[in-house]
Amino acid sequence: MIHRRILPTLTNALAESSAVALLGPRQVGKTTLALEVARARPAVYLDLESEADRAKLSEPELYLSQHEDKLVILDEIQRTPQLFLCLRGLIDAGRWRGKGTGRFLVLGSASIDLLKQSSESLAGRIRYLELAPLDAVEAGGERLDTLWLRGGFPESLLATSDPASLRWRTDFIRTYLERDIPQLGPRIPAETLRRLWTMLAHQQGGLLNAAALARALAVDGKTVASYLDLLVDLLLVRRLAPWHSNVRKRLVKSPKVYVRDSGLVHALLGLGDIEALLAHPVAGASWEGLAVESLISSAPSGTEPHFFRTAAGAEIDLLLKLPGQRKPWAIEIKRGLTPKIERGFRLACDTVRPERRVMVYGGVERFPLAEDVEAVSLVSLCEELSAR
Repeated sequence: MIHRRILPTLTNALAESSAVALLGPRQVGKTTLALEVARARPAVYLDLESEADRAKLSEPELYLSQHEDKLVILDEIQRTPQLFLCLRGLIDAGRWRGKGTGRFLVLGSASIDLLKQSSESLAGRIRYLELAPLDAVEAGGERLDTLWLRGGFPESLLATSDPASLRWRTDFIRTYLERDIPQLGPRIPAETLRRLWTMLAHQQGGLLNAAALARALAVDGKTVASYLDLLVDLLLVRRLAPWHSNVRKRLVKSPKVYVRDSGLVHALLGLGDIEALLAHPVAGASWEGLAVESLISSAPSGTEPHFFRTAAGAEIDLLLKLPGQRKPWAIEIKRGLTPKIERGFRLACDTVRPERRVMVYGGVERFPLAEDVEAVSLVSLCEELSAR
């Protein structure tokens, strides 16, 4: 399964920029998408985890200049960050010869060094795109429960059975902890990071309490902050910032924290099938996380996501401020088939005064809940955002 929705965006970016960086976790489908793009044009693909391909770049300027008329795809670019300086020279030289766009497509499964190196070396020459796991629109309404349970990594979603999917996700987590993160440089005990990741899964969608996490891990607050920063930079965890506006109310200032893929939440908690998931207290928060990720992924580029909560308990699960709009959309998320407007949502909307008020729920029909609130399925609202 390929991320069809981002394909036109990637194609357009290559038509407008000399270099495009496609960032996302391992196994999310970056290589498959890049090779799909390569089918439509002359291209050369290099996997920088391959010793043979790295050997070809022992003299990178010489090798890459021989492929000036092709799209060069550099996979796992964080393995050779020194290439960025070379790419800068080749891009600038190519511009003089009229080879201004679509030169390089770099793929990275970690944004830490990648963003640092490219921002310093390729400023004004590169565009960044993020590839998240498959969302509700890409999976389709008929696969929504499977997507919720297994998550959006293609091999997990398309596994032959739930146990096979769980084994894939368990191996994925182990590989990140034992191989990928140590390769990036941070010296973090794998078991400590696993415990933090698991605690975040238990508290899916909860307010960040760094002090409590630090006590549980027997480390200090700065260490927890650095571990969390790492998981965010690896695009595995999302910090959803609170909405701040000029209102005379005490607002919650801590971010909400989500493990971005629902399938990884369930693997970290040992939930292998839908029955175990439905019986677990995390079910509601896990569904909310799936909805939040799908809606943010579907929203137009430049959309600002937030949540809203006052000290008195008035709350909006997700606020999306779309580009060019002064007021945000207010989105409440419920998994059930009979959604009801809660008083806290009403009070929060009275304060925020959003452009639109929507209740995402587990059904498929669209209907009004009140004069100013509409009940909409997750897939329908994602499709609506994608079309904007």
